Amino acid sequence: MPTNKQRREAARRHLERQLERRAEREAARKRFALIASVVGGVLVIVLVVALVIVFSGGDDNKPTASKPGAANSTAPTSSPSPTTDASCPTGSKPVPTAAGAGKAVSFHGVTVKNATNLNKIPSVGSTAKTPPSKLLVKDLVVGKGQAATPTSSVSVKYTGVLYCDGTEFDGPAEHGDKAISFSLTGVVPGFTQGIGGTTGIAPMKVGGRRIIIMPAALGYGSGGQGSIPANAPLVFVVTLEKVS
Repeated sequence: MPTNKQRREAARRHLERQLERRAEREAARKRFALIASVVGGVLVIVLVVALVIVFSGGDDNKPTASKPGAANSTAPTSSPSPTTDASCPTGSKPVPTAAGAGKAVSFHGVTVKNATNLNKIPSVGSTAKTPPSKLLVKDLVVGKGQAATPTSSVSVKYTGVLYCDGTEFDGPAEHGDKAISFSLTGVVPGFTQGIGGTTGIAPMKVGGRRIIIMPAALGYGSGGQGSIPANAPLVFVVTLEKVS
């Protein structure tokens, strides 16, 4: 039988082996934790770099969606932010030459027949190729009644065509040969200034008829409107019937 001394020696060696195994397990755990920490750090760095690359270069060629307005059957409405005319957009039904008989008047590429007969609907055509840089007007008939102001409410008969090819977008074919009433504070700036007057342009008077040519920045800008393309300069032939 083992003596007490032998039993104590065996117990001591057993305890030492347990402590050694425990120390080995603890060392292995620390090595695994260190490796996991290093690998995790590397993965985070790789992910951050990838995200930086994606977000710094991914939006350069993203297209900008256009938002054209609804078609207008009464009067030109307020315009979007002004834009610079870079081209001369055309429509789907070009009218380079005004139709019909009657006196014809030409102005900056625009022709108007029945220009001075207020009892007849004017016919409008356009052969313009270059967008106008500013608002242009020509009186076909000078009115003798009350003058409009930029804040007046008016009743007018009008025809609107694209300056670049004469395509009609609003006029008797859309709303008939009847006067349309609206406030000049609620329409595109070119209409407000062309009828109500602005620096260098006299206001229209009741009984007058006028050609108004406006750059896109004073019309519907880069958004367009219904059948009006983006960045399209416009022509209106307006007969002023009432001011209030």
